[in-house]
Amino acid sequence: MTAAPLFATRPEDLASREVLLSMSGLDFMRAILEGRIAHPPMGRTLGYRLHSVARGRVAFRGTPDFEMTNPMGTVHGGWYGTLLDSAMACAVMTEVPRGSVYTTLEYKVNVTRPIPLGTEIEAVGTVSHAGRSTGVAEGRITGIADGRLYATGSTTCIIMRVDGP
Repeated sequence: MTAAPLFATRPEDLASREVLLSMSGLDFMRAILEGRIAHPPMGRTLGYRLHSVARGRVAFRGTPDFEMTNPMGTVHGGWYGTLLDSAMACAVMTEVPRGSVYTTLEYKVNVTRPIPLGTEIEAVGTVSHAGRSTGVAEGRITGIADGRLYATGSTTCIIMRVDGP
């Protein structure tokens, strides 16, 4: 497999269904981290990218800038939610067996303090349960330099076996 663009810029840059189903979720996430599969384009749009992958744990890093603000000039809650959803759901992905996929069923976000613009953060998702049909994970957003907790979250994902081509 050749090197993929860092971020997908067109649908053809994303992994095909065949490629996705041929790998375990852990292998798929490692392929993104290693640059063999492109990162999804929303990471470029929202200023974050995959930083580390291990079974049951995924971390993304990002830095909110002015484009991520709400009308009050603070980081929009959707940015917190997107990073936590990515970290927690991708942590569940690392537990998904070959031939299966997952999707977020629900997630919750608790913002504990505003992230100052330009502050690099890490969003870490950790799996607490991965079964045949569901995965549960928790997440935390903390500052890289200051170590402060900016948000927490939880998610439930559905895991689905895909039959046929």
